[in-house]
Amino acid sequence: MKTLITTFIVITLNLVIGVGISVAYTSSELKPSELEIFDNEPPIIKDLLERASVLLTDADSMDSAWKAANLYCESARYGSAEGIYRLGMLYAFGRGVPANRDYAANLFGIASTHGHFEAQKMLETTEIKFSEIKTNDTPICVLEAVAPEKASAQDYANAQSPKIDTYIASLPKNKRWVVDLVSTIADWYKVDEKLVLSIITAESNFKVSAKSNKEAQGLMQLIPATADRFNVKNAYNASQNIKGGVKYLRWLLSYFRGDVTLAVAAYNAGEGAVDKYKGVPPYKETRAYVKKVLGLYQSKRHDFDASITQASPALKKVSTQ
Repeated sequence: MKTLITTFIVITLNLVIGVGISVAYTSSELKPSELEIFDNEPPIIKDLLERASVLLTDADSMDSAWKAANLYCESARYGSAEGIYRLGMLYAFGRGVPANRDYAANLFGIASTHGHFEAQKMLETTEIKFSEIKTNDTPICVLEAVAPEKASAQDYANAQSPKIDTYIASLPKNKRWVVDLVSTIADWYKVDEKLVLSIITAESNFKVSAKSNKEAQGLMQLIPATADRFNVKNAYNASQNIKGGVKYLRWLLSYFRGDVTLAVAAYNAGEGAVDKYKGVPPYKETRAYVKKVLGLYQSKRHDFDASITQASPALKKVSTQ
């Protein structure tokens, strides 16, 4: 425990003497939930966390992620459990810095001892016990004012975990029950739960009572016709809504023979529109929706059951460009 104790001492000293200077920064790109978390931090730490969060909105930039890691390292030296946790997330998923399970586990362990709930959940998610954490595996940037190692282009390309994993790990406690429910239902219908969670993120952001101006309802935003089609009596009942949405998604995956791009486009615009345009419809909303879901899920193929329905008649002519 020597290194872990040393880490606590360095963190405490940095918080007391106020190492480092940062410039105030705010942005409308920050999520309200993040602003609420950051408001509980001292001004210097809040500034660092806000700037890092803005950098990470550029999801495909390795350089931006590495710059965010630098800011999280600095916030960690000030004693921020939130900064330590977020740095751990970058190491866990190899964003900006090389993926390093030991570093991630150590950082989650430190943050959890500060009472950080999400860090403790990450230890449970990755099935790491605190007793297994190697106390000498702390990134040097947490202890000293040096930059963390930057991930190589190959490191970044090899990061295999879908971005939905990172988003789910950041969900507040009052939304996590939805993840467990999705896991159970998706398994029943043999649909990848990460695809379902990606769609829920884009559709309702886990709000059970969500309702659109087009009368789409609930977690998976079922319109009345789709709800009737898949026997959903109450679209605001989470279990019924997810079952209906997953059954529709399973049907679409069969209809488009495992092509995720087309299935997702059809989930938004209807399979008729995809057939009509022989690909993703030219609707601004649908194209943005497909981009968001695929950005989270990061896979364009999915297993399918050909016995559920015949293939789309236009499938051979479809272009997803």
